[in-house]
Amino acid sequence: MTDNEHEIEQADERVPKRVIGTPAPGTSMLGTAEAAEVEKEVPGVVLPDETKARRAEKIVALCFTITFIAAIAFIISYVVFQVGSPEATGVSNFALGLSLTVAILGLAAGIVIWVRQIMPKYTLVQERHAMASEEEDREVVADTFVAGANESGFVKRKLLRRTLLLAAAPLGLVPLVLLRDLDNSRMPGAKFNQMLRHTVWGEKTKEGKPLRLVVEGTGQPIRAADFNSPGGILSVVPEGYEHDLNALAKATLILIKFRPEELKSGVRQNWTHDGIVAYSKICTHVGCPAALYEQTTHHILCPCHQSTFDAADGAKVIFGPAARPLPQLPITVDAEGYLIAKGDFEVPVGPSYWERGDAEAEARQKGGQA
Repeated sequence: MTDNEHEIEQADERVPKRVIGTPAPGTSMLGTAEAAEVEKEVPGVVLPDETKARRAEKIVALCFTITFIAAIAFIISYVVFQVGSPEATGVSNFALGLSLTVAILGLAAGIVIWVRQIMPKYTLVQERHAMASEEEDREVVADTFVAGANESGFVKRKLLRRTLLLAAAPLGLVPLVLLRDLDNSRMPGAKFNQMLRHTVWGEKTKEGKPLRLVVEGTGQPIRAADFNSPGGILSVVPEGYEHDLNALAKATLILIKFRPEELKSGVRQNWTHDGIVAYSKICTHVGCPAALYEQTTHHILCPCHQSTFDAADGAKVIFGPAARPLPQLPITVDAEGYLIAKGDFEVPVGPSYWERGDAEAEARQKGGQA
């Protein structure tokens, strides 16, 4: 036996365990402990029936628990369902949207039921007075806040308080998880950026030859000598991809025949053939098909939001919300005289996206270095 045995802390003397959401022993979360338990009868105030309040408390707790589960499901869906293809993107959007909707609806329904079924009903008369508040008024507001908190049952009803904290915890993590999209270079869907940046016009046929331009709908190759009427226009797709909707979403062209003297400085002359110019058909605003052409003014019009491009001057924007010209595709002819692509577009087609950056400036810089 030693004297140290008397100094050993007994189990009953240790600090009692406390569950998250519960105030420390001997203290009250809001106001005094007595105020939380006493429900005085006040004129104009209808207190809730305790039996119905307890039933509503369980429903609210269920709603908050559903919110917690749905928020966790949102985070799991964000990690599991990647966006490497349009189909996978659709599945990801559905899972994220459904889980986030259930989480928000569960939280909202729980709060509404809490307020309507558990808190007292007041008959209030608004008094108009000067905006400046006296010190006594501020004290009254503080007391009213504490009283309201006690009346809400947040202090008294532990189940409500704990399930509310449980529901709010994962929802607070949702914005942090979404910030991960700002740098997706290490995510499985990182290659999606390269898919948006390039089209199939940079590919070759099985024989290793450049892709021919064929008429959309018929698949007929285009001989430059046959497309010889100034002002003529064709909707064109790449050979071998006539029915590949994913490829056509980026690779569809508008082919226009000009007189040589009609072309302005904005057109890359070495990317044309005998006055034939090929532009992306995908509007740089939101991706609608810019397929309307006015022959006398050489204007290409997007019917969705009226963005207008000058086809004779590099498809520069002359009106509407589009911010960039339609990209020009470099073309030439093969040994048989059919129009072919010399390569892919120099810049990404269609509307902007996060990783696109200033692709036009990068292209100019590469051209200057060359």
